[in-house]
Amino acid sequence: MALILDTGVTIALLDNDDSHHDACVELALATREDLVIPGATLAEVDYFLRKRDLGVGWLAFAEDIATGAYRVVWPADTDIVRAALLEAEYRDLRLGFVDASVIATCETLGEQKVATLDHRHFSVVRPRHCEALALLP
Repeated sequence: MALILDTGVTIALLDNDDSHHDACVELALATREDLVIPGATLAEVDYFLRKRDLGVGWLAFAEDIATGAYRVVWPADTDIVRAALLEAEYRDLRLGFVDASVIATCETLGEQKVATLDHRHFSVVRPRHCEALALLP
């Protein structure tokens, strides 16, 4: 089992000043599951950390990945196609590739929950493996 992390939760974990930091740290510490980073979120994490002038946070995060604190799951070709299909299906929602890729990762791993702060997208999209994803924290 795994706890799949969307970009916002990953940022909140790494930024002590983020308003969701404490809740996200509590969630991460409470889980006994692997903390899974969908590969498609990495560029967003880097971008938003640098935008907040937290380049050092990116380095620490990369080192944490290297030591096994997080497990990166890269999208397979079929996941990329599935993400594109989700983007097309939810085009009015303006679902982007990263969020669609997170959902595709949940489907591939059979996970029915996702750690996200983005309820606007994740509460609407219906994955194919369950009725809806449970949104944490």
